[in-house]
Amino acid sequence: MTLPVAILAGGLATRLRPLTEKIPKALVEVAGRPFIDHQLALLRAQGYARVVLCIGHLGEMIERHVGDGTREGMRISYVADGPRLLGTGGALRRALPQLGPAFFVLYGDSYLPCDFAAVEQAFQRARLPALMTVLQNDNRWDRSNVIYENGRVAVYSKKVQLEAMRYIDYGLSAMSAEILQPRAEGEPFELPDVFTALAEEGRLAGFEVQERFYEIGSSAGLAETEAYLAAHPPIRGMQ
Repeated sequence: MTLPVAILAGGLATRLRPLTEKIPKALVEVAGRPFIDHQLALLRAQGYARVVLCIGHLGEMIERHVGDGTREGMRISYVADGPRLLGTGGALRRALPQLGPAFFVLYGDSYLPCDFAAVEQAFQRARLPALMTVLQNDNRWDRSNVIYENGRVAVYSKKVQLEAMRYIDYGLSAMSAEILQPRAEGEPFELPDVFTALAEEGRLAGFEVQERFYEIGSSAGLAETEAYLAAHPPIRGMQ
């Protein structure tokens, strides 16, 4: 059994303006296709067919473009923030009825060419409420924000930088719904704050990946992702 996948695609994408003044970031063209098409193709190639898209700004355009996934052999549904921005955590909390007891989470601007099945298996073995994939980064692609030791995330912070932080949050997590259920539905909060607290409590597993991440959150990231995807289309059966 494979986990459902939540894609957080509700951001305002201010760093990509003017590209995102009239379209959401998920529909920015990358290597000849809207970016969301690449993300879904990668998931489908690895056998992950159940997706919940958490949408916000111009989200109706994403829904019109992607549809329900039938054409691709997938099952895709949508959960919208509504008039109040919920943040990444609040968006996931609203989506829990569609996601079930455990699920993957990835960001709508990330392309992650790793082995999703291996990550899922590590999550099941860890028997902890959440797992974060990490990459040894040493401040190469962005600021390192993780201390990773013995299969666990010992420290995670997007606000405080420590010299011992050699790893970075890769962008793919697996988690149990129980983490978010105590929060009120409709309450805005951010997922990184949840992970910071779990790490402090010793309840955040880690899984080291070797493949670098790609993202379209900035113009430089968009150019790198364009070059990568032009040369590396998704491959079926990566797992």
